[in-house]
Parts: sequence; structure tokens; C-alpha cells
Amino acid sequence: MDALAPYLPGFFAAYAVLIVGVLSPGPAVALLLGVGAEQGRPAALATTAGIALGAGTLGLGTALGLGLLLERAAWAGTVLRYLGAAYLAWLAYRAGRKALFPPKLGVTTIRKRSMRRLFLMGYLLQVTNVSAMVFWLAAVSIGPAQAAPFWVMLSFAIGGATISAIGHGAYAVLLSSRPVRSAYNHARRWIEGCLGVFLGYMAFRIVMERR
Repeated sequence: MDALAPYLPGFFAAYAVLIVGVLSPGPAVALLLGVGAEQGRPAALATTAGIALGAGTLGLGTALGLGLLLERAAWAGTVLRYLGAAYLAWLAYRAGRKALFPPKLGVTTIRKRSMRRLFLMGYLLQVTNVSAMVFWLAAVSIGPAQAAPFWVMLSFAIGGATISAIGHGAYAVLLSSRPVRSAYNHARRWIEGCLGVFLGYMAFRIVMERR
């Protein structure tokens, strides 16, 4: 634990961004709602497991790739930091628009599949999700990407996968209920507004931080 301590501030900052990403529904949540409505919660949880593994794969691949880049070009760290801040600012703008004009939570219609196919579907959806890739880039740019050993990056990716499993698992269990989904849609304006404020703060913090 002592060896991990120097990296914990970066972990916490990056995980805060990832939590916001999970709280803002995208294709993964739409897929989970479709699976839950068609095949029930166990099937949605199997899909969640695939999504979480996909998140961990993206996290490890992004951290390793950025780590190698930063070892070869120290200036890239500054560039990536500002790019990450710009992306978070753009997400804050999008969240603000959703707060003003909240969209309904969409449901992806799919045919019945085996648990193994659903797991694979969730995994492939996540690792090919461009928005998820960019979100991980933003998170890793403020996380342990520079001069961190492999075990630290692996720990970081496992933590990200755990956040995905908990968040998307909650969606799979709770939002498969029509009354809960309706209540969530009614609260969407306030949720998106809070997310927008937080993302704007994180973008400002990254820009002002000195390394």
C-alpha cells in the first residue's frame, strides 16, 4: 500500500472523471436496458460483466500507451493534459445542454441471446466505443500515466473496471424497472446539471494545475 500511495491522488482524480462518465448514460446503458427488458436482470448483469472487462481493457491499454508516449516525449504530457481539459469542458457543455433540454433514456432493442453472447456483446461494445476511449484518455491524462510501473497501471485499470461494474450493474438492476426508469427521466435535468458543473470544475483544475 505504501508503494501505491504516491499515485493515489492521480487515481482519485481519474476515478472521479470515470464515475461521471458512468453517471452520464450512453450506448452501454441503452444496451443494458434493452437486454434487461427482453431477457431480465441476470442477462443484463452478464452484459455488465462484459462492459466492465471492456472498460478495464481500455484503461490498461490507454495507460500503457500514454506511459510509453510520455517516456519518449515529455512535452506530450502537457499537450495531453490540455486536450483532456478541453474534452472535459466539451462534456460539461453537453451536460449543460442536456440539463436544459433533457433527453429521454433510450432503450436498444435486441433479440434473445445466450449469456456468453451477451457478455461478448458488452465487451465489444465498450472496447469499440469511441466516446469511452476518449473518456479514458481524459482520465489517464490526470492519472498515473507517467513513470508508473506496470503493476500500478494494472491496479488503475482494475479500479476502473470495478467502477464500471458497480455503475453499470446498478443501471442493469434498477433501470430494468419501469417506475425507476421513469423517475430517473424526471430527475435527468438535475443530474446532468450537476455533472456539467463537476466536469467544468475538473477541466478548470487540470488547466490550472502545475506539474
